[in-house]
Amino acid sequence: MTIQLLAVDLGKRSFHMHGITADGVVVSRKVSRSKFEAAVTKLDPVVIAMEACASAHHWGRRFKASGREIRLVNPRFVKAFVRGSKNDAVDAEAIYDAASRPTMRFVPVKTTEQQDLQSLHRVRERLITQRTSLINHTRGLLAEYGVALPKGAWRFRDQAPAAIAETELSELAYFLFSELLDQLRDVDARLSKVDTRIVAICREHDACRRLVALPGVGPVIATALVAAVGDGCHFRSGRELAAWIGLVPRQYTTGGKPRLGGIGKRANHYLRRQLIHGARAVISRLAGRDDRRSVWLKSIVARAGFNKALVALANKTARIAWVILARNEEYVPA
Repeated sequence: MTIQLLAVDLGKRSFHMHGITADGVVVSRKVSRSKFEAAVTKLDPVVIAMEACASAHHWGRRFKASGREIRLVNPRFVKAFVRGSKNDAVDAEAIYDAASRPTMRFVPVKTTEQQDLQSLHRVRERLITQRTSLINHTRGLLAEYGVALPKGAWRFRDQAPAAIAETELSELAYFLFSELLDQLRDVDARLSKVDTRIVAICREHDACRRLVALPGVGPVIATALVAAVGDGCHFRSGRELAAWIGLVPRQYTTGGKPRLGGIGKRANHYLRRQLIHGARAVISRLAGRDDRRSVWLKSIVARAGFNKALVALANKTARIAWVILARNEEYVPA
């Protein structure tokens, strides 16, 4: 039995495989997790296709080590090939059809190093969300006791302890607010450890060291870029990378009439948010600068407004970052 392409619908406990032999026989079977690798080895496919979802990169690394070609397909692209009611067999067949398309774009398999870095950023994002939730929760409860604190995490840290000490509170209320502040300090300490680890990784990684030379790019953005795109060689240009991050207008063109809208929802939201925050830091310090980059930015701010200038600068940063990663170059200020 010879199978050129084997599509796999991944699951936690069971996997469904779909393939077509050289004789035209359709192979469609369900296997358990414990028997999955043995079943793939027995079928001996040249190419294995999967959706780029949970555990896909893990299995991709395992099968790639045995000399097989791996094709990870974005689930959004697979959905168009689903025929009939949804089930595991239909999903596996849809993955097979999508991976067979000659114009399909595939997701590269992440290395263990990239997976580690991305996990670190996901933990950092969760801690920031948890910190924001704690601050908002505490601020809302304090308002019920007549204590109104200004916005901003650093203002809250500075003013909340004194405000709680100076306000007439019951013993129970004081206990609750003390517990909330202790939780906030614990989250801040954990977040500080993660940030310290990110800075240390950035200093040790050659690509990250070259990326932080870009204005508006720090250790967080540099490590996030390396975790998401690696060396960037699977993008043909910096424009493709910027489009993948979501820093280009949403296009609706018909009848030869191009229509451009906002930047849209299809994006790597974490990277896009970080790059725009970096661009905000650069633009907020434009006063008194007269280099080419600053003059260009000032003209965009005057012509299109602050928010569009943020996206334009983030787009340019992403395109320069692609050159630094893909061509192994150093950043040279204009």
